Amino acid sequence: MGKTNFSELNPAWGDRRPILIGFLCNWCSYRAADLAGTSRLGYPATLRDIRIMCTGRLDPAFVLKALREGADGVLIMGCHPGQCHYQEGNYKAMRRIALLRRTLAQLGVHPDRVQLAWASAAQGTIFAEKVAAMTEIIGRLGPLEWHDSVEDAVPQMKVLSLEEVAHG
Repeated sequence: MGKTNFSELNPAWGDRRPILIGFLCNWCSYRAADLAGTSRLGYPATLRDIRIMCTGRLDPAFVLKALREGADGVLIMGCHPGQCHYQEGNYKAMRRIALLRRTLAQLGVHPDRVQLAWASAAQGTIFAEKVAAMTEIIGRLGPLEWHDSVEDAVPQMKVLSLEEVAHG
């Protein structure tokens, strides 16, 4: 994806680039990221990765915190299902992230801003492709506008006095 002008995808970007937070499994996806780097595979420099021991240990509160503090999207990557070093961690992650995506949708946040993917340690190309694909999706969605409170998100309405209500 190289040097993309994100304002062409969505004018709301202006001069800014998407910020993606990646929670990467220590045993597979973090090593895939390392392989992508050492193999000099090209992918957008939009991902800030955080190594976690297992996607099953990722608390959804960390995803919410990332979005709340300025991330435009969150990518969670782990071992392929059935290959988790902690037996069932990725299955637990699938359940949690599916629930989190539904909750975010109810809050008005597009569910594609949080994605779950798999890449083994030998799949640097898959890692690079997933980062590029998610960057493209977030680029089209535009920056995340997370409001400070419910009052900021809801249009302000004028509160009428009793006299105004009575006299129309």
